[in-house]
Amino acid sequence: MDFSYNEEQQMLKDSVGKFVSQDYDWDSRRAIVDSDSGYSSAHWKLFADLGWLTVPFLEADGGLGGSAVDLIVVMEEMGKGLVVEPFMANTVLAGGLLSALADSGQKEALLAPLMAGELQLALAFAETENRYELNQIACGGEINGDTLVINGHKSMVLNGGVAQQLLVAIRTSGKPGDDSGISIALVDASAAGVNRKEYTTVDGQRAADIWFESVSIPVTALVGADGGALSALQATIDRAALAVCAEAVGAMQVSLTKTVEYSKIRKQFGVSLSTFQALQHRMARMFMEVEQAKSILLMAAMAMDHAGGYAPRELSAAKSRIGKAARKVSQESVQIHGGIGVTDDLDVGHYFKRLTSIQYLFGSTDWHTRRFAAA
Repeated sequence: MDFSYNEEQQMLKDSVGKFVSQDYDWDSRRAIVDSDSGYSSAHWKLFADLGWLTVPFLEADGGLGGSAVDLIVVMEEMGKGLVVEPFMANTVLAGGLLSALADSGQKEALLAPLMAGELQLALAFAETENRYELNQIACGGEINGDTLVINGHKSMVLNGGVAQQLLVAIRTSGKPGDDSGISIALVDASAAGVNRKEYTTVDGQRAADIWFESVSIPVTALVGADGGALSALQATIDRAALAVCAEAVGAMQVSLTKTVEYSKIRKQFGVSLSTFQALQHRMARMFMEVEQAKSILLMAAMAMDHAGGYAPRELSAAKSRIGKAARKVSQESVQIHGGIGVTDDLDVGHYFKRLTSIQYLFGSTDWHTRRFAAA
């Protein structure tokens, strides 16, 4: 069986890879992380001009095709540069849910400017008590005639600080733990009663905690049917998990390469570290972990495309295996570099931070292991 990318996918890979290698050097990334917005508007416009923001969407929605394999091509290359622009949070996560639930009018109003790089969105779904269980939504939405009133709190909203519009997972009926009664509401981030606290995460990304205090919006702001959003939300979160798995594979490849290079130039007892057999074995194990991660990532992406976008068993297998690989590779990379590996000036420590964070995004390694076993 031929597992190589087709011509369009290879061109996409080369395009993103060229940007990362030529325009996303380490000093530039650090300046972007320290900026007020946490991302470069110039880079974001470039993403739109090159068509990268259309990759996750179906042709019917104006996108490039929307395959999972296309998505991992982009995310793997972005992972190599630790790109902090909100491609995953805005385009894959929020945009993906819009694509799954929105009617034609909402898609026309929101997806077109999103793909043009003119709109920043965020999906607010996580709460402090749900522990990756998406049916444990407690943030309430009460419908009174033509009005929907939202009260509650959302945590760790990726891109939540700069988003102009928020997609908010709310409970319009039932109680936490019920599969029914979960809806998605589109809320203007500047609406009365919306309070945001933005922060920079340990890996250089931006997120926010958001409070909704009697936020009143029209019922027409619901995206999709009232109370029936859980399945689409689950599929979207799984797709985002696949995206960060691909990002992790790219980051692990760079961590491995930099570690091998460092072992050749760093000397101990008058000889390079690469001559020590124990370290050779450790780096060989790192290589094996990266290769296994690549294989299971492609398996999950192909399974997702074959199953119409939702393959929870295969996705959990990939998230579990790649999470374990990310931990092994990132820790070995830092340890072989020694004390310099955890300094802020060296990029290896930042790859370690991002790979550690990915282990807990959209379901931890242990959570996905349990879900795979249950399936």
